[in-house]
This record gives sequence, C-alpha cells and structure tokens, in this order.
Amino acid sequence: MDFELVDEPVWERRQDFFKLNPAGEVPVLVDENGMIISGSYAIAEYIEEGYNEPPPFLGSTVLERAEIRRLISWFDVKFYHEVTQGILFERVFRQLMQYGPPDGETLRECKKNIYYHLDYISHLTMQHNWLTGEALTLADLTAAAHLSVLDYLGDVPWDHAPRAKDWYALIKSRPSFRPLLADRIRGFKPPSHYDDPDF
Repeated sequence: MDFELVDEPVWERRQDFFKLNPAGEVPVLVDENGMIISGSYAIAEYIEEGYNEPPPFLGSTVLERAEIRRLISWFDVKFYHEVTQGILFERVFRQLMQYGPPDGETLRECKKNIYYHLDYISHLTMQHNWLTGEALTLADLTAAAHLSVLDYLGDVPWDHAPRAKDWYALIKSRPSFRPLLADRIRGFKPPSHYDDPDF
C-alpha cells in the first residue's frame, strides 16, 4: 500500500489532532475514503481485513491467530512498559519537552530489561525464521517496530543476541520496511547501521 507519513508532535496537544483521535495518541490512519482508525492494533486489523492479500499477517487458524495476538500483546504491552517507553521518554521526549536531562536510573533499568526480551526473540526463532513459524506475521512487525525505535537511538545490544539480530536483519531487508527506516526524528541522528540491512 502506498502511504504518506505525517509528523505529529503529540506533546503539543493540537486540538485538530484530538479531532482525529480523542486520546491524542499516534498512530492514526486516515484512509483514501476519509475513514479514521486509531491505534496500531486497530489499524493492523483494518488493513488485514480490508486490503491484505494472502498469506494473512494474523494467521490462518484459530491457534495461529491466538499465538500471534499473544506476541503482539507481549511487545505492545510488556516490552513497551519494560523497555521502549522508558528509553523513548528519557532519551527523546524529555529533550523535546525541555524537561531536563534523562533519568539515569530509568535508562539503566530499561537497558537491563532488553536483554531478556532479546533472549526471548532468539528462543522463538531457534526453529524457524519468524517469531511464530515459517511465515512473517504481525507479531514480527510489532516486535520490529519497537526494536526499530530503540535501534534508532542506538540502544539495542545486538552483539548479545546474534539470532535476534539475524531475525531483525530479515525484516530490515524487506522492501516494505525500507521507507520506515528512512524516516528521521528531527534533532536525533541514528547510528550508521540503522538503515543497513547487513548491519
């Protein structure tokens, strides 16, 4: 699908954006018909049901869909609260909102937690290339989205988990992932390996 990314500084709490999503949070999708869908999971289901060609990103059977949804929740809830949220707030939002220097204790805790999650990705990909089996699913894309944010900031210890790194390299090499890797946060420069699929 062709798409256009729109920069939304959520910390500015623009009233026009609240009209799109009363929660004031990204992501928000506005489709070609003007339909507004908010939240990453709702957007993913909307695209899956309305636009995606087989194979499905949410699995073909009830058990596959349950496992994919479990892992989506793992990364969107557990990984987000234990790793992404703290690092992103301390390294990016504090600066953008002019809240002062990062809290070192929060960063240390989040950076410690990421090792466990990288080990889990390595475990899940021991038998196959993707998190839930032989096909790329929304679970892989969800995990990769979180890791992409952290990798942009240079906060993923890839040397600790070569198997997780190989899995992420497969996702980085997909043509559909390349536009996301080309996106930049104003005022923050990613490490040189960030958009290199052979990092």
